[in-house]
Amino acid sequence: MRFNEFFVGQVFRTKSIRMTKESITRFAAEFDPQYMHLDEEKAKQGRFNGIIASGIQTMAVSFKLWVETGSYGDDVIAGTAMNNLKFTKPVYPEDELYTLVEVTEVKEKKNDTGSVTVSLSTFNHNDEKVFEGDLTVLIKQ
Repeated sequence: MRFNEFFVGQVFRTKSIRMTKESITRFAAEFDPQYMHLDEEKAKQGRFNGIIASGIQTMAVSFKLWVETGSYGDDVIAGTAMNNLKFTKPVYPEDELYTLVEVTEVKEKKNDTGSVTVSLSTFNHNDEKVFEGDLTVLIKQ
């Protein structure tokens, strides 16, 4: 979609993705090697009673689900900001996540471009919010 096709209040819902223990530990081993993501025995003794996904992985999955809707298509130029990130609930193996995306701001820019800001809210299969954050991109008009 081009810049002028986005409007404040527009809402999109993504498909769902299941978080597996394997994907959680694989991601954590490379990008967030903390015990609560990798060491099942130690994680069971902690406050979450088991392994949880890295917040960074939850954020990346939320972004992936949004991008896979195809709404930006080839009209997106680049991301310019991520703000107000909140990890509101742990994500466990076998949680199924989906993201609601609401357009919160559109601004015309120079050179036939505009910025679009969306609020990402990601939920688990129990409709409990696990992540939220704002994403701004530069997009063609």
